Formats: sequence, structure tokens, C-alpha cells
Amino acid sequence: MKLTRNAVRSLTTVAAVVIIVLSADLVTAQSDAHKSFDLLKGLEGNWAGKGSEGLPVRVTFRMTAGGSALMSEILGRGPENMITMFHMDGDRLLMTHYCGAGNQPRMKVIASDTKSVSFEFMDGTNIGPGAGHMQRVTITQPDANHHVEEWVFLDHGKETKEVFVLEREK
Repeated sequence: MKLTRNAVRSLTTVAAVVIIVLSADLVTAQSDAHKSFDLLKGLEGNWAGKGSEGLPVRVTFRMTAGGSALMSEILGRGPENMITMFHMDGDRLLMTHYCGAGNQPRMKVIASDTKSVSFEFMDGTNIGPGAGHMQRVTITQPDANHHVEEWVFLDHGKETKEVFVLEREK
């Protein structure tokens, strides 16, 4: 079958449009991940509040590694002292949580908007089959001086939630 010059032009045009549409989707995904990272960067500073059981908790956020990573440190009592690192991995935002349970779950963004970012477990280290680990985290910032962290721990199929309601220290 021999294609006419007009048919070749039409196919070329269709191919170009498909490439442009696919490229736009990729750019949008990248910008969404960067927007989520920028939202989290806005948390830099010291925060104080209470956990689900009413106990006081402090959380600090600071940029590190030349601005490529955001470190969060939860300052509770004993094993509640934990560190979480947020960073870009190409076009996606990841976090690694260094948990009081002695493991290090890695999570990826599953949902985000202008006020919140939700992460879900993808893999981790020092986590045996069915062993307890952080499964999901949602960070919501309704305004510049308040944020809420919802942490979901999964242990042998049972979920427990810890919620920190925090206010920026002045």
C-alpha cells in the first residue's frame, strides 16, 4: 500500500499531537510533585502541639543537603523521637521514615492538593513479613501557622492512627 503525500502529512501531524499531549502529562506530574515538595518546605521551623492521647509533642523541619532534602524530627518521649526525610526522586516526591519501631519505611505520594500531601508505603528496610510499620502519612497545612500530621501504623493487618495537631512556635 502506497501512502499519498497528504496521508503522510496527516499521520505526522497526529504523531506530533500525541507526543505533545504525552509530554504535557509528564510535565504536569513533575510540577505537581514539586508543588507538594514546596508545600512541605513551607513547614520549615519549630512546631508544638499534642498527639492523639493529649501528650505534648514537638516537631522540627529543616532543609538540608543543599536544599534537596527536608528533614522532619518528631520529638516526643523515648522511642517517639523519629526522623523523616522528604526528597525528590526524579519526577516524584518520596519520604523515608526512621521509625521508633526500628525500621525504615519508604513512601510515595498518593494524593496532594494545595493544602495537603498523602504518602503510602511502597517498601522499606528492616520490615519482616507482617511486621509493624508506618503505612500512610497525611500532612495538612490549613494555614501558615498550623498543620496536622496523621500517621497510620500497620501491624499484622491492624491499623492504628496517631494524629499530631501542631502550631508554629514563634
